[in-house]
Amino acid sequence: MIDEWTLKTRAMDTEETVNEALPEEKCLVDNEQFLKLEKAAIKIQSWWRGNMVRRTLLHAALRAWVIQCWWRSMQAKMLEQRRRLALKLYTCQEWAVVKVQAQVRMWQARRRFLQARQAACIIQSHWRWHASQTRGLIRGRYEVRASRLELDIEILMT
Repeated sequence: MIDEWTLKTRAMDTEETVNEALPEEKCLVDNEQFLKLEKAAIKIQSWWRGNMVRRTLLHAALRAWVIQCWWRSMQAKMLEQRRRLALKLYTCQEWAVVKVQAQVRMWQARRRFLQARQAACIIQSHWRWHASQTRGLIRGRYEVRASRLELDIEILMT
């Protein structure tokens, strides 16, 4: 298909050749040569349009590829950020659990110590009273274990 500009330029070219030609041969245009030129022009135009379409498609494909690469890198960065946030949250929770466990263990150990100390104070007060009353010899030994108090007492009367 021939566009409008090509037709106008051909018309001007043919007018010039017609004007240059002899007056009696005014409208003698070789129809066969005109058809060959038209076919050649159509082939060149279709070739050029094909090149332009392919180039446009190539540019569009490259732009799409660049956008896809950028999007994939952004997704990878977001995933890495989510992983780091989850890791920070996990470590924070683990740290809190360890702290609570340490506090509970310390409280349990202190409670056992206070119980053993109270038992030792009671034993000592009874020991002192009994020693002053009996004038005998009292030997004793106590040991504090994890959850109980072991007590061994020997009383020797003199």
